Amino acid sequence: MMNGWGNMMGRWGTSYGGYGMIGRMGIFMPLIFGIGIILLGIYLFRHCTSRVHTGTMGKQSGMDILRERYARGEIDSGEYQGRKSDLEGK
Repeated sequence: MMNGWGNMMGRWGTSYGGYGMIGRMGIFMPLIFGIGIILLGIYLFRHCTSRVHTGTMGKQSGMDILRERYARGEIDSGEYQGRKSDLEGK
């Protein structure tokens, strides 16, 4: 006579080794963790390489900033020349 143990053991065998919801989560947790690691790596790679290519790793001089503003069209030629002469000390 089993006194109901056979039935209980049968139910445990159908739910991921008897762990129920924890067993189901255990299947997806490594997948979610792996995706998180990959996304973190992509973020760090993009963040570091964008700083290298734009030249913002070190401090920019006033002339560098002035050239960038002129190249972006934020200031016109007259303002560029005036500020350039101010920075050069002429």
